[in-house]
Amino acid sequence: MVGGTRWFAAIRQTIRPQLIELIFYSFFVNILALVIPLFVLQVYNRVVAFGNIATLQGLVGGVALALLFDFLLRQIRSRLIQRVALRLDMGLSDLLMKKIWALPLRHLESRSSSYWLGLFRDTDTVRNTVAGPPFLLLVDLPFAILFIVLIFIIAKPIAWVFLSFIPIFILLAAISGKMVAKASDAEKNSRRSRDSIIGDMIGSRGTVKALSLDRGLAKMSEAVFADTVEQSLKRGVRQDGFINAGTVLTLSTTVVITSFGALAIINQELSIGALIAANMLSNRVISPFSQLVGAWKNFASFRQSMTRLTEVMKMPTEREVETIFPDQPTGHMKAENITFKYASDGEPVLENLSVDFKSNAVHMLMGPNGGGKSTLAKLLKGLYMPEDGRVLLDGADISQFTRSQLSQWIGYVPQETVMLQGSIRENIAGLRDDISDAEIIEACSKVGIHQMISNFPDGYGTDVGEAGSALSGGIRQRLSIARVLVGKPAVLLFDEPTASLDRQAENAFRDLLKTLSEEATIIVISHSPILLGATDYLHLVDRKRIILSGPRDDVLKAIDQKSRQMTANGDSNGKDPKIGGKSEAWGA
Repeated sequence: MVGGTRWFAAIRQTIRPQLIELIFYSFFVNILALVIPLFVLQVYNRVVAFGNIATLQGLVGGVALALLFDFLLRQIRSRLIQRVALRLDMGLSDLLMKKIWALPLRHLESRSSSYWLGLFRDTDTVRNTVAGPPFLLLVDLPFAILFIVLIFIIAKPIAWVFLSFIPIFILLAAISGKMVAKASDAEKNSRRSRDSIIGDMIGSRGTVKALSLDRGLAKMSEAVFADTVEQSLKRGVRQDGFINAGTVLTLSTTVVITSFGALAIINQELSIGALIAANMLSNRVISPFSQLVGAWKNFASFRQSMTRLTEVMKMPTEREVETIFPDQPTGHMKAENITFKYASDGEPVLENLSVDFKSNAVHMLMGPNGGGKSTLAKLLKGLYMPEDGRVLLDGADISQFTRSQLSQWIGYVPQETVMLQGSIRENIAGLRDDISDAEIIEACSKVGIHQMISNFPDGYGTDVGEAGSALSGGIRQRLSIARVLVGKPAVLLFDEPTASLDRQAENAFRDLLKTLSEEATIIVISHSPILLGATDYLHLVDRKRIILSGPRDDVLKAIDQKSRQMTANGDSNGKDPKIGGKSEAWGA
């Protein structure tokens, strides 16, 4: 077992009784495996040698009864394996899903989608190893000692010859494990690169087709696919080579044992029945070791999967336990001396930034592209945590609150409107059962989309398609806005909320902002002149910090005065390095 797998202990504890039962039934299955060799031994030594038909009848009846029990035991063991696999599958998938969504957003963004998808394949590997043939193989291995002892009892002259082959099988399995594991790891990494490219191409299929990017992507994908095939072939060649070597070694063992057994029979040291029984028992002993050579890929994959899962389980999570239960906040947000960078050794995206968002007002964040506006929104939402400084909600540091609490208090509409697979109703309710139809209709009515949805043949039951592909961009935009209005949060963050709306819808949204600000704090990232008309406070972001902040009219007046001053000084562009350009650049 891989070290540091405490996270797996709870799951292992739930299946421990079933695993003990599996070992118990496997014990009797292996005991019954002695029946056939002993039957053959008795038939040759007693029935054939003495012509005792009555003994043969008794032996056949006893073997038939033993085979019936063997069948029942194997059936029970198969059912147990299925139950263990089901519990493992549910336990691992549930634990991994909860862990992933408890990770900070920066951790989730630091790895590709194919990496996170690959973790669920790792859970399949763990399940198939712990509750599959590899586990039964490990359970059967110790019983080889029992078969070896029996070989010594009934065929001692050839027992030592047979025993000399076991270290060779163990050595072959060990070498196989090391070499196949290395090849499997290279193959897995290559497959992950391939899956990442495929995911990107499928996710951007519309753009790829529209711009005929497939011709350029084909060259890149061919190289990655070729590498995947090459790594798969290397792993296959190595694995097949060891499997074939194990098969030849098994056959060689039978040849050698039979040859030495024949000499022992000639010297009257062994009976024919003992030789045949010993051969059958030797196959029972060698079979697990021979399978171990081929199954080592499973164990190598299991170890790699456990290593990756353990790595994720050790990642720090967001706060998950609520320590306080405050009332609904008023929505007064404040950022104090925030510094944030995406990489520990990278340049800060925001540096020593401070801004105050008064409650029950519409605030607009404006600034050049790449200035850090969206990053600031994610910091205010608690999706990112600053390197230095803090974000306050009603004077309380938001780092003390859980994701669930912040989601109730702070609504967020990102630039990209993503819909989940399902109906319109399910998307607006966030797949929650505690959201009533009245709340959904009220939210949709506020953004002016209720009547439009009602005109659909399936109404709120209309399927949105993959990522909302069945709906237009404008409808998706309004649905994403309605989704955050359902819970009536104290703070509403909008990142370019009108990018996909027409002029009429944008005017309606401007009026909605003024209405919402009566009960919530509204923070909008936009350069829309229309939305600027509903703004109470304007905050200009540039050069990693807030350069101007205050009531809208005062900020616009300051920008205009600065532009005039620079024009008078001979700067025809009216461009201020501290402000970043003329007032038009800010949408004013």
